[in-house]
Amino acid sequence: MTSATMERQTTDVRSIHLTFSTAEEVHDGLDNAVKELIEAAVEDGNCGIRVTRVEPGAYTVALDESVPFGETYEDIAA
Repeated sequence: MTSATMERQTTDVRSIHLTFSTAEEVHDGLDNAVKELIEAAVEDGNCGIRVTRVEPGAYTVALDESVPFGETYEDIAA
């Protein structure tokens, strides 16, 4: 039997850094992070949310002024 773990590191209310140990965790983990930042985006009113895959298993979900309010964009870091 194996167990999956997800490491979540919050640096501030505008950005959440996530590290997943299994692929099965990614969807729910990112969905929860986006939901958490929606509240901050509504308060800000000038930005949307950008989800960036930094490397396999590592993501950043952040408020981003280059993303229109009410939208979420996905990126893969180079």
